[in-house]
Amino acid sequence: MKSLALSIAMAVLAGGTVAIPASAIAASPAAQKVPLPGNSVYQLDVQLTDQAGRTSAWRDRRGKPQLVSMFYTSCQYICPLIIDSGKAVQKQLSDAERARLGITLISMDPARDTPQALAKVATQRKLDPAQWTLASPAPDDVRSVAGVLNIRYRALADGEFNHTSALVLLDGEGRILARTEKMGSKPDPEFVEAVRKALK
Repeated sequence: MKSLALSIAMAVLAGGTVAIPASAIAASPAAQKVPLPGNSVYQLDVQLTDQAGRTSAWRDRRGKPQLVSMFYTSCQYICPLIIDSGKAVQKQLSDAERARLGITLISMDPARDTPQALAKVATQRKLDPAQWTLASPAPDDVRSVAGVLNIRYRALADGEFNHTSALVLLDGEGRILARTEKMGSKPDPEFVEAVRKALK
């Protein structure tokens, strides 16, 4: 899985393609009929369990542009700013544009980020479940997800994490279109413009 993540990450950064083992690609009829682009992060076969306790493949988000980031629910400092950043981008969009954009926050701490913990944050921050998905991968998949999103993290002895704070814009096929590390309630104008372009 780690070597697959590295191959995808290299292809994403290079804007090229990568050969993916058949065993790593979902066997759903839709996936077989229309292959994913080689530089799609959805080539990574990862299952996510969301705040409602539903488990599905990450690539099931295919078809709709997404803002994606990694976070953890017990974070008191940077991760709330990641949510603020997603909300700030949403505020710059029309109602129709907001309806066409998904926001997915993937936990780097799945041992503690149960559906209940994810749901608590979603409720406290008033995140619309029609647009926001908070989800945890299997523990063994965290590093692979971080790899394809080019997010660095390190667990600390006190249970906290040092990590990259970024919003990553994916098109409907899971290709990385833009990225910002400007966090907070004032959105990055260039990133907002990239989001609008992706939603046209």
